[in-house]
Amino acid sequence: MRAAASTEPGRLWIIGTVVAVLVVAFGSITAWEISDRSAAADDVVSRSQPLSADAASIYRSLADADTAAASGFLAGGQEPLDVRRRYDTDIATASRLLVKAAANTSGSAESAQQIATLNEQLPLYNGLVEQARANNRQGFPVGGAYLRFANQKMSTSLLPAAQKLYEAETGRLYDDYDQADAWPYAATAVGVVALGGLVWVQRRNYLRTNRVFNHGLLAATAASTVVLLWLVVGHAVASSDLTTSRTHGQESLKVLNDARISSLQARANENLTLVARGAVLTPDGKDLYEAEFTKEMSSLSGRLDAAVRLADDGTGRTPVQSAQGDMAEWRKRHATARKTDDSGDYDGALTQVIGAKGSTGECFDQVDKALDTAIAHEQHEFTTAASDGRGALTGLPLGAAVLAVLAAAGAAVGISRRLAEYR
Repeated sequence: MRAAASTEPGRLWIIGTVVAVLVVAFGSITAWEISDRSAAADDVVSRSQPLSADAASIYRSLADADTAAASGFLAGGQEPLDVRRRYDTDIATASRLLVKAAANTSGSAESAQQIATLNEQLPLYNGLVEQARANNRQGFPVGGAYLRFANQKMSTSLLPAAQKLYEAETGRLYDDYDQADAWPYAATAVGVVALGGLVWVQRRNYLRTNRVFNHGLLAATAASTVVLLWLVVGHAVASSDLTTSRTHGQESLKVLNDARISSLQARANENLTLVARGAVLTPDGKDLYEAEFTKEMSSLSGRLDAAVRLADDGTGRTPVQSAQGDMAEWRKRHATARKTDDSGDYDGALTQVIGAKGSTGECFDQVDKALDTAIAHEQHEFTTAASDGRGALTGLPLGAAVLAVLAAAGAAVGISRRLAEYR
């Protein structure tokens, strides 16, 4: 090596080898790093976010089933058909999504544990609801106790497990976001070094031969420049789109899902206030379900405020603002129903809560419908932005590898021509 470096042909051979290795290394590292980030971006779009959304749907279905069970119970022995169908649909949806989650959450011990808990507890909950219905149809007061026990199981076992499942899947989603968004420092650094080396070689060639261009080295420089620019611009665009999908899509979805869950739990507690009729109290002697209703309505209000702030266009903001108006009316009607019940008119309060017109149930349905519209819009926003981010990286790994090979070949040809001059 020392002997080779003592002659100009030897030095050219060493320089050519180093430059070719740098260019190939640049292409290889770029292909590796971008493939890794592209896979993470693909996971965001096609795996982790759908799983997070499914986990949120499991929670929503369970909470809605609990609400429907209480609504049907309040209607008396002849449960309305639409309420029964709603309950059955919710249970079927939760069961179906649990099967799907179990098949797609391999590698996550936390998710597997929560899915096992849900699969174990859901049939028990369903059995308690059926016991409550059977006793309610016969006019037995014990039906209310069964329903309260079912609600307790939902509140203390099923919903906490569903919440933990949602948090675990959302955590995996954010891990994929972080991996997809990580800047390819190694590829960028090697690319700058390779490009700098090519420029130095051409300048050296010019100073020694007074020739401005070496076609092979010029082609290698052009190919390396294209790869470096493609890397920087492509990743910057992908990062921007993924950030948009996170801040204006996923974050909004999280807040909206939480708001919907708060509204469902508020509705369930509102119904149970009439079912229990003061039988379940807080440590300070207040009606437990009324206290829980107040807490959930406060949470709903805060989450709707946050959803309005996160909405980045009128299409997403309008349904949330509509939900805010319906929530305010819900509170007014609830206060009226409580006064009616406290005055001893239970049947009047029941009509004000579950009646077809002018009831709190009507407000709840409007809130739920508005939130469903907002969630659908934000899901579309997420999918569009995240897909654009994934698309910005398409072709870059293969393109970088091909251009690196061409650049190395160009550098070899350029150096070979210089070596030929010494023969």
